[in-house]
Amino acid sequence: METELPGTLVGAGRNADVYDIGGGRVLRRYRDGRDAAAVEREARVMAHARAHGVPVPQVFEVAGSDIVMERATGPTMLDVLGRRPWTLRRQARLLARLHDTVHRAPALPGLRAPCGDEDPDGQVLLHRDLHPMNVILTSAGPVIIDWEGAARGPAMYDVAWTWVIIASSEVPGTGLPAAAVRGAQAQLTRSFVRAAGPIDQAWRAQAIRDRLIDRNVRPAERARLERLPH
Repeated sequence: METELPGTLVGAGRNADVYDIGGGRVLRRYRDGRDAAAVEREARVMAHARAHGVPVPQVFEVAGSDIVMERATGPTMLDVLGRRPWTLRRQARLLARLHDTVHRAPALPGLRAPCGDEDPDGQVLLHRDLHPMNVILTSAGPVIIDWEGAARGPAMYDVAWTWVIIASSEVPGTGLPAAAVRGAQAQLTRSFVRAAGPIDQAWRAQAIRDRLIDRNVRPAERARLERLPH
């Protein structure tokens, strides 16, 4: 017996699917039987970030593994980079500015501190997955999505985490097209670090260690992680 879908599938990530349910709303549904408390926590983080001026979709309802939220319409930053690679430096600077906006929000009580720093002084809200696929460029401005990994800690930890994701992400294909994409990837990484960094050796090493134990990391990404300078 087929399960009735809640709407039109408009996006699919590693852990969740997103459906358009009409009225300018989408439903984000986790496929892994996510604990309802974890989904509630993600919704609270989004509301907290939005209340502090971070461009985040409004959350309307949470039920089990579902979150109903405002639909952010537009291409992702990654889509724009693919179609207009000459905007690479501009997008890198925007990504750095979005980090700064997130880190102006105070740490939300109850969030974990993944880098082991429990000292509340200097801790801010961390997205921990703020890369070009999680930025939607709407007509009204950029919107940050996918807050399931949000945490608290020093801002530079978040910057280092984005650096390691951009630098190690897998590039599909072979030959000249793949080589061109890898070159653009390296340039984006350098431009982002110039705009948001510098990232010292300790933060680079911490981000690489934490990324290596992430269950979503694919074998090719793991190999690239192990080659990154740290």
